[in-house]
Amino acid sequence: MKKFLDLLSEEMGKAFEAAGYDGALGRVTVSNRPDLCEYQCNGAMAGAKQYHKAPVMIAGEVAQKLADSSVFSQVDAVAPGFLNLKLSEEYLLKAVERMTKEPKFGLEQPEKGKKIIIDYGGANVAKPLHVGHLRSAVIGESIKRINRYAGHEVIGDVHLGDWGLQMGLVIMGLKERMPDLVYFDEGYEGEYPEEASFTISELEEVYPAASAKSKEDPAYKAQAMEATFKLQNGVRGYRALWKQIMKVSVADLKKNYGSLNVEFDLWKGESDVHELIPEMVAYMKDGGYAHISEGALVVDVKEETDTKEVPPCMILKSDGASLYNTTDLATIMERMRLYHPDMMVYLTDKRQDLYFDQVFRCARKTKLVEPETELKWIGFGTVNGKDGKPFKTRDGGVMRLETLIRETKDEMYRKIREGREMSEEEARQVADLVAVSALLYGDLSNQASKDYIFDVDRFTSFEGDTGPYILYTIVRIKSILAKYREQGGSTEGLVLQPAENQSEKSLMMQLVQFNAMMQSAAEETAPHKVCAYIYDLANAFNHFYHETKILSEEDVRKKEGLIALLVLTRDVLEACIDVLGFAAPEKM
Repeated sequence: MKKFLDLLSEEMGKAFEAAGYDGALGRVTVSNRPDLCEYQCNGAMAGAKQYHKAPVMIAGEVAQKLADSSVFSQVDAVAPGFLNLKLSEEYLLKAVERMTKEPKFGLEQPEKGKKIIIDYGGANVAKPLHVGHLRSAVIGESIKRINRYAGHEVIGDVHLGDWGLQMGLVIMGLKERMPDLVYFDEGYEGEYPEEASFTISELEEVYPAASAKSKEDPAYKAQAMEATFKLQNGVRGYRALWKQIMKVSVADLKKNYGSLNVEFDLWKGESDVHELIPEMVAYMKDGGYAHISEGALVVDVKEETDTKEVPPCMILKSDGASLYNTTDLATIMERMRLYHPDMMVYLTDKRQDLYFDQVFRCARKTKLVEPETELKWIGFGTVNGKDGKPFKTRDGGVMRLETLIRETKDEMYRKIREGREMSEEEARQVADLVAVSALLYGDLSNQASKDYIFDVDRFTSFEGDTGPYILYTIVRIKSILAKYREQGGSTEGLVLQPAENQSEKSLMMQLVQFNAMMQSAAEETAPHKVCAYIYDLANAFNHFYHETKILSEEDVRKKEGLIALLVLTRDVLEACIDVLGFAAPEKM
């Protein structure tokens, strides 16, 4: 099903051609003056210079050609040359009917979908998730879901920080606390325990203590580096301990990500490409891509067209150690071999723009990717408190993500209990569901690159541009449909009817924008467009609801048409919140 505005533009283009003008001038847009018209075309203004004619004259001639149009019920040429348009109710009805009959409401599917890998999450092993991890997780998850809905094959990879000095520090921290663990006996030849000797809480205490000590004690840092070396070179006990650290950490990460409905297809990390790095380095050297500069191995990525300095991409430090660059490039190499993706998308803090510019340039210059492989980086803004600074706990510390989730759920529970007759258990279940919508919508409704202020009072409100407001709208529709079924009605096989008033028509006009919105959200990796759409749709529905008799409508045919419109509105809203990563309860 073509985008609705494209269909309107085709009709307008034919009218321009019939009047002797370029059909490309017939582009139709949603009116920015809904008090005057529903749609508009400014093509006559654009064509005035080309045809040396007053735009109002061009507009008048085009309007005449649309006098008998089945698409537009009213076409007005308005000075200085605008075409104000009102849509035919019958034509709109046909478009809405097509939505009910076609898969995914008529969203055009690509002949051959792309294979896309999305690198998001960015969690580090043995460290708790904090509020800074929220954006990467929920934006990445939504982009994954939107693109799957749009017909692409999408693989989500958490890409764990599970290698390097941080792991050596964790191992040293455990050795200090639990020196008798069998993993540290390098002469041990037996089987290692299946169950871990430590909890996630203990692990989360270990790293910051070890990291702080390494900064003050050079000898301790040297020991951590030695532990890292032993781990990376396959010392049996250290590898076994690392596996236990991974097992405990990943289980906790899955629990915390799961509470936000975030799921990864791959739980790979830096460690997965450790063995690939020597091969990649040799390839870059042998291919003449890399050279030694001040003792380090680098690839020059500056281009002649650059207007500012772009430093070389460092592959190995002067002591032969690898860097994040090295690991990320080896990961690109591995992904091309294993999956051959058409596109790789990375989500990180927006301060990493130079880093990814270097890495992507290096990947292209060294031909780790095909020329047509798209590499895309999305840099997201920070979550700030009401003071405009990065969001903190009340005592000024970094807020853990699970704490943020818990506090949001508690606030939502308090609001759910106010004025509602629900058992404590039911209220808690509903509150947990709605709280997730508050968190996800509160984040995703902002453009990814923008910072935003986390305001739990506003995010958990049932009014305004919030997740709970969207869910309340869906629940309202579900309630009406449930009452209709209680009255003996069926929601199957109902026939839509032409709009009889402006609020009904406005709701239909919002619905038919779904196709273009979802395609744009996928192409531009922009979940905020889905949020903007469902907020407008929810507003259109609620306006329609307050102005329309539905269950009390006496005309059976009309009543069935209204119910059919409600079913479609519910289904579109639920499809949209699903790609955003949350769901609606049955009641609130």
